[in-house]
Amino acid sequence: MQSWGLSDQGCVRQQNQDAYQIVQLDRNSQLCVVCDGMGGAKSGNIASSLAVDVFTQEVRRCWTPSMDQQKIDQMLRSAVKLANFTVFDQSQQFEEFDGMGTTLVSALVRSRHATIINVGDSRAYLINKDGIRQVTTDHSLVQMMIERGELTPERARTYPGKNFITRAIGTEPMVECDLFHLEVAKGDFLLLCSDGLSNMMDDQEILFEVVHGVNRQFCCQRLLDIAKNRGAPDNVTSILIMI
Repeated sequence: MQSWGLSDQGCVRQQNQDAYQIVQLDRNSQLCVVCDGMGGAKSGNIASSLAVDVFTQEVRRCWTPSMDQQKIDQMLRSAVKLANFTVFDQSQQFEEFDGMGTTLVSALVRSRHATIINVGDSRAYLINKDGIRQVTTDHSLVQMMIERGELTPERARTYPGKNFITRAIGTEPMVECDLFHLEVAKGDFLLLCSDGLSNMMDDQEILFEVVHGVNRQFCCQRLLDIAKNRGAPDNVTSILIMI
């Protein structure tokens, strides 16, 4: 298993409010996480970096290679809750952090199994010989409208309320997360990214770059270059995991 990550402020933003980490838990297990902060120039980067740090530290503290799947699920949910509590607590204590929050998407890969957990609209994709599949479901206004039949996925890409998310880390005392289990095989890829990338590229474009790219270690850079060539109005972050 190999992983590569990259984060950039994009073409418009003055500050990068995304954060990510890649953590090797043991020989066969790896944890990756991407967070996309919100709350203005003073606090978006605080929310994302705090959530990444607290989440990964809690997983490191609890991790043992012998954990069964139920305990892994409990650990990840607890780590999300702790990250949420920490960001929310900081937002309540300091006026300059009022209203801050962040998305979170994470993959814990152990051998041939991946556990995905997410809050917000940062995404996880599974990419392999069968194509590309978005694993996570966005917690966003446009996703709700798509599910109600009020908006098509194509129209959603340019809808004015696209950036409004319905769940986030740190905006409320409690948070609800989604959790997914995947069986992965050698040669499969997992891609975690902030919406700064997914808003700039459709699924088939991402699939092409991951599968047909000459050098996998530069894939995140190629994805970033495409986003920036298209104007990249938001921060752009991605992690590519090759099984």
